[in-house]
Amino acid sequence: MEQVLKRTMPGTGDEVSILGFGCMRFKRNLAATDMAKAEQQVRRAIESGVNYFDTAYMYPGNEKAIGAILAKTDEQGLKLRDRVFIATKLPFPVLKAREEMDRFLDTSLERLGVTRIDYYLVHNIGSMEAWERGKKLGVVEFLEKAKADGKIGHIGFSWHGNLQSFRNVIDDYPWEFCQIQYNYLDENFQAGTEGLKYAASKGVGVVVMEPLRGGTIVGKMPHDAKHIIDSYSDDSGRKRSPADWGLRWVWNHPEVTCVLSGMNDMSQVEENALAASDALPGALSENDLAMIGRVRDVFQRAIRINCTGCAYCMPCPYGVDIPTCLASLNSNAIFGGVMSKGMYNFTLRPTSNKPSGKASACKKCGVCETKCPQHLPIVKTLEETAKTMESPVYSAAIGIISKFMGR
Repeated sequence: MEQVLKRTMPGTGDEVSILGFGCMRFKRNLAATDMAKAEQQVRRAIESGVNYFDTAYMYPGNEKAIGAILAKTDEQGLKLRDRVFIATKLPFPVLKAREEMDRFLDTSLERLGVTRIDYYLVHNIGSMEAWERGKKLGVVEFLEKAKADGKIGHIGFSWHGNLQSFRNVIDDYPWEFCQIQYNYLDENFQAGTEGLKYAASKGVGVVVMEPLRGGTIVGKMPHDAKHIIDSYSDDSGRKRSPADWGLRWVWNHPEVTCVLSGMNDMSQVEENALAASDALPGALSENDLAMIGRVRDVFQRAIRINCTGCAYCMPCPYGVDIPTCLASLNSNAIFGGVMSKGMYNFTLRPTSNKPSGKASACKKCGVCETKCPQHLPIVKTLEETAKTMESPVYSAAIGIISKFMGR
């Protein structure tokens, strides 16, 4: 079995797999994680050499799920937890007092079923002003005491703010690692390439999230972009999938230690692990990079809003399913046709169990925009979504279909 390559995390010295498992997107069965599928995927990833698993206090049910899986043993009788690094996060955006931090950490330890968290992140700092607020609450004292007590191993932070604030936060504390959004559509977004290189220059390890833009640069590609990839062969004559190219573009940067993928299907685990078995920094040719550049240009001409589907904006006080609304608008802009509008209106229709999740239910309160790590104009875009995706004709048709189905 081909093994996932490893790189040394600069700030810690650990040998970390270049492919990390982002647990946030475990498949769910109704309201709960589908534990059988999640365990199969986690075991396969570990067998392939993946040794970095990322979760967070704020991901509903996620810490408990991955903790239960990693408490089990492999074929040699070794506990899975002992073969991997666990990363989770302090819910920084909701912190109000110093004593909460200990409670959040202890809860994470209990959920995960461990006495030590290997990589502990301050979740989504977002700005230098927010970091200063956190320091006044005592977050630095908390982190250093938790490390001295052996409850956490390495201290880092995740980021969804602008470049200048990112540099300021990097300079303000001796971080061991950080986590940033990075992919070939986001070279100049948030921390971007410049932030990546800056962190590396300071000896800070870099973990990358959203390498495939929440699946946008895989399953939701414009037809023209997909055609460019499908018709391209690398210098050895080999064709690769959109996911393979997307991941390789990130791994091509030597400053990146680990790339998180929110895998929730066995085929994704196997495809990504295979790609990670030979993805070396600097391996992409000029022709490869030019091809990806053409794909990027197609996306930039088509996409309506740069939403990654992280769902930090949820829940909406008025029931709007914001990620689905924005994804539907992008899908319609990229692919067109009646299918995207039909699926939008059917999926978000009101039922006996829930109100309408459509964009037209938005009351423009703006709560979502205060929570969005991308700082997107959600309210304005929801208004556009309602105008583009909704009409009395669709509502009537969906009403008839729903009545026929007894829903």
